[in-house]
Amino acid sequence: MFKKWAALGLLAAVGVAHAFVPQSGTWVVTSELNGKPGRGLAIDVQDKTLVMQMYAYDASGNATFYLTSGTFSNNQYSGTLNKYRGGRYLGSGDLTGQDNGNDGTVSMRFESGTKGYVKFPGEQEKEITRFNFAYGPNPQSLKGLWLLTPLISSAPQSDFVDLVEELGPSEYGNGMVATKDNRFGCDNLVRGPNAGWVMCVKLNAANQLARGYFFKYAVNDGEGFTGVTSTAINDMLIVRRLTNSSDDGTGIVLKNADTQEPASPAALRKAFEQIAQ
Repeated sequence: MFKKWAALGLLAAVGVAHAFVPQSGTWVVTSELNGKPGRGLAIDVQDKTLVMQMYAYDASGNATFYLTSGTFSNNQYSGTLNKYRGGRYLGSGDLTGQDNGNDGTVSMRFESGTKGYVKFPGEQEKEITRFNFAYGPNPQSLKGLWLLTPLISSAPQSDFVDLVEELGPSEYGNGMVATKDNRFGCDNLVRGPNAGWVMCVKLNAANQLARGYFFKYAVNDGEGFTGVTSTAINDMLIVRRLTNSSDDGTGIVLKNADTQEPASPAALRKAFEQIAQ
């Protein structure tokens, strides 16, 4: 039975040092997702350098642009929150922006590729998350090509799957989506102790459980755990969405998936029930 582990506890159990970088893209202050204009962050990490652009407002209500950059190490960052003025505006000719001082030091720490914490000058630390505005916990959000890679040095093997068939909900989910041969399927868990995770199962040639997956994702990337039995879901996992539900690529060159004899939907459902008990 898979139980919801705290990330640090699981990492200590498997003895793996987990260093990562936050996903590149739009981030938000989680508590400011309340329908009112909040602060937005554009974060990008390349090698050991983090760049963050932030749009916010000053005390007079004017829109303000900030930029910070520097070394990202041990899942943490600290740097000066700089301001600029005098740059190019719509319809202008070439203008060079000028340094306009700074508002102090901003620090960030991340506990996964999609969640972290930021401390702005003069404020308490706040949670930040990768902004997911298009994919909800529904079957349609799981459709498309996925690459699931267990981090197993002794026997690395990725699963490249195309989820296309909606088969109805599993015991704890709201709608299984499977490959055409029904040998691989995923479901958003909305009930039970692991609600909020995505669960996937893979069947072997004998229509038996070959591997189980549990992960959380934001936009195109995810992290989680995998294993070959329902009682040993303890190998770390990284996940990448290769196409969206309209089969538009997300930037990765694709190959053709291997074909196998189709399995029955009943066998896939049985595997879901077996691993989710």
